[in-house]
This record gives sequence, C-alpha cells and structure tokens, in this order.
Amino acid sequence: MTGACGCEPRFLAWAVISSRVIVVADAHLGQVASAEATAFHAFLAAVPDLGDALLINGDLFDFWFEYGAAIPRRHFQSVARLHDLRRRGIPITFVGGNHDRWGGDFFTQDLGITFYGGQAEMEIAGRRAFVAHGDGLTEQHWGAKILHRVTRNPVTIRLFRALHPDLGFRIADRLSVSLGDHTRDPAVLDRAARAQAQYARDLLQRRPDLELVVLAHTHRPALEELPNGRAYLNPGAWLDGYRYAVVTNESVELKQFDPCGVTAGGS
Repeated sequence: MTGACGCEPRFLAWAVISSRVIVVADAHLGQVASAEATAFHAFLAAVPDLGDALLINGDLFDFWFEYGAAIPRRHFQSVARLHDLRRRGIPITFVGGNHDRWGGDFFTQDLGITFYGGQAEMEIAGRRAFVAHGDGLTEQHWGAKILHRVTRNPVTIRLFRALHPDLGFRIADRLSVSLGDHTRDPAVLDRAARAQAQYARDLLQRRPDLELVVLAHTHRPALEELPNGRAYLNPGAWLDGYRYAVVTNESVELKQFDPCGVTAGGS
C-alpha cells in the first residue's frame, strides 16, 4: 500500500506521458444512483475516443479499502470496466482521495493502474504537474484537519485492516459522510474553492518548474490559466453534471459528458 504523504509536494513519478489526457474526479461510485454509475461506465468506454490516457484524481469510489484477499464487491462492475480500458491500451493513473486512498497491489498488479495514495508529480501531456485530490491542503475547519490526519495514520490503517472485511465495510458505510465535507452551504464551498485556488497559485509561484496543478475535492470546477501556459485545474465533480477535463500540451478544457455519446464544452 502506498504510504501517506505530507502536505508539501515532492516528486514521486512521471506517470502519464500522453498527448491528450482525460481528467476526472469525485464520482463517488457506491453512493450515487445507478443511472449515474451507468453513465460513468459509458464515459469509461468512451475514453479512448476522448483521449489517450486517463487520470482519476480521487474519490472515484465513495469508499475503497484493499485487504490482502478482499476488495469491495459492490464495485466489481466499475473495476471490470477499468480493467477493460487498460486492456484497450489506455494508461490509467489513480491518485487516491479521502474516500479511496487505501488501495495497493490490486490496482497496480491486477489492473495495471498506476496508483498513489497521496499527492504525486507526473508528466501530463508534456506538462510537469502536481496532482493531489486536495483534502488536507486547505481544510476550512479543525474537524476536517483531525479526520485527515487520523485516516492517513499508519496505525489507523493497520487497525482497520485487522477487521473482518464485512465488518470493515459496514463501519465504513456508516462513517462515509464523515470521510469528507458534505456541506451544501454555498458560502463554505466558495471559501473552500477560493482557498484551493490560492494554494495552487502559491505552489506555482514557489515552483517555477511546475506547469500545471490539478486538484479536486471541493466539487467546484475551476480553470485558471496563468502566463507562459501554466494553469490550475479542478475538473469538478463527476457526480455534478458528468464533469471532466481534457489536458493537452496546448490547452486545458473543462468538459461535460453526454451519456448519449456527445461531449459538451464549458463549465
């Protein structure tokens, strides 16, 4: 299992080397209605037509925890489609979020997905990028900060892994809402989005070698293009209008997926 990372970015890997990278986050499969899950599966099937690599920036699943010999059964259909996408030759990189950072060998060895339980640096369509789901970076209240530390603590992870999977998943179902900030207060969400954008600007200022910062978590789409082709991107939440983004060497675009097979631009 990939270890938790601190809040300061550090180089981990050049994971995605492609010319047109699809970025998606916050699908929360397992929590959303079956129609939304079906739409996401259609999106995965369309990825080879949309781009040549896929970056999942956290909270693909509403809860994922990998035991040595068990995975969440409810996500079998989604996992099968990820496997099919890999068999079609599409590279997939998965950066875990606050709901699904506890992956490991199943993703990397069984599915062939590059997986990071925390933030990573990689090349995205020829751009050196810092990628993180975003939880723990700009939390707006002390409770979220404490939860962030507890869920990343190696002792917590070992204790949870010692539970029988049926019991562990049952506990996780009850605690799912607590794993993230589910507030719908527009003022709180606006503050979180502004704090996240400022974090990205500050990071780009400190790190002239970076060309792109990709975050998620706030469920708010954002695209801020800076001088010299540098940019901050949050693709928004898939569960909020089937949102995703496309990154090339020349441009970054916010998109929305049409389950009938048509994509639409705009945020």
